[in-house]
Amino acid sequence: MDEIDRALLAALQADATQAYAALGKAVGLSAGSAHERVRKLRERGTIRRTTIDVDPAAVGRGVLAFVMLQANVWMGDPPTRDALAAIPEIQEAHIIAGSASLLVKIRTSTPEQLQAVLRRVFDVDGVTGTQTIVVLETFFERPLNVTDPDSDR
Repeated sequence: MDEIDRALLAALQADATQAYAALGKAVGLSAGSAHERVRKLRERGTIRRTTIDVDPAAVGRGVLAFVMLQANVWMGDPPTRDALAAIPEIQEAHIIAGSASLLVKIRTSTPEQLQAVLRRVFDVDGVTGTQTIVVLETFFERPLNVTDPDSDR
């Protein structure tokens, strides 16, 4: 991946609806060359999907919680992944190191719905406990900085 690929990724993160002509112009390529590079980034799996950023509160998902799951068995196998994926309110699930086995991100409409989701999480085989952190306010969320791979150091 070179600097042009990184610049294309940054431009797409800012606005994935841009025409290839605009993308090319932004990085000094023709529309065709920009299109070919984006196609290759997709083929390699660097671009996993193209999506939009929806305001959760505007669609009735204003309650955000991060939940650490404790378990008495290894939770990194497909049955656990599939059980968590079957709960639509869970947006992300990560195997983690530390006092918990998994970290999940949950969005619901109300605290009562969050409680119902937590009940479903407790039904997942191996889960023995949870620690829930409810977000009161989000200062910011940012996309991955693809233009400077050393910027996070």
